[in-house]
Amino acid sequence: MPKVLTEAAVEQYRRDGYCPPFSLLEPEEAAAMRGALERLEAERGGPRKDAFRIKGHLLLRWMTDLVRNPRLLDAVEDLIGPDILCWTSQWWIKEPHSRQFVSWHQDSNYWGLDTDHLVSAWVALSPATVESGCMRFMPGSHLGPRLPHRETWQDDNMLSRGQEISAGIDEDDAVNMEVATGEAALFAYRLAHASHPNRSDDRRIGIAIRYMPPDARQTLADWDSATLVRGEDRFGYFEHEPTPACDFDPVAVEYHKRTELNHRRIVYHGSVRTEHRT
Repeated sequence: MPKVLTEAAVEQYRRDGYCPPFSLLEPEEAAAMRGALERLEAERGGPRKDAFRIKGHLLLRWMTDLVRNPRLLDAVEDLIGPDILCWTSQWWIKEPHSRQFVSWHQDSNYWGLDTDHLVSAWVALSPATVESGCMRFMPGSHLGPRLPHRETWQDDNMLSRGQEISAGIDEDDAVNMEVATGEAALFAYRLAHASHPNRSDDRRIGIAIRYMPPDARQTLADWDSATLVRGEDRFGYFEHEPTPACDFDPVAVEYHKRTELNHRRIVYHGSVRTEHRT
């Protein structure tokens, strides 16, 4: 029996590539995390558009705890089993009434991970609604072949290269995934997804956490790292990341520099342009 997800939710995930959101954080917990994030932004001169957006669990203790949240890991275990690596975490923030959007894409097209079992968790620290630009999914697209992508480098596209699926998308088939503050939604590695701009009066703040089983391999780099968050790693394909003792633990900060640079090399591998967007 699943620990958190219902059997119907697990079946929907297998069939459609996502399952309904579930309650993860109490309102005060979500508010505390948002407060910690926005205090960091205030201290460092505004919304983070730099290296701190990626693998924040190596820098901030509250994110370290979040990627290890037992209820979240129980839900992920319902889908991929008891041995779990966290490959990365990343903030996805759309400011109120901004033009930023995410084009249709498949993460599996450019992360180099040779698994079909990577699960992305979207944790909402503010409401992700149709108005605020919630994610849109193409049900069942994770079961078909990799779709063709092209690079657009559009300024308002939040993706690294402005990459977008160039064929095979019918907007009429898309579904909106609204996620309330404190909820988490899970979706599959190969699922085609996108999101519209934020037309609301509040920031849309989400944290995406990528989980995978230890038998996954990185095909675009000779070295990669991940955090073991549950169970065992009997394969050793990824170097295990250190756990920070405090915010901006010097040891973890140095490690973060190395693994964040490597992450960028992977996601820009084979790009038609050499400059990297943050």
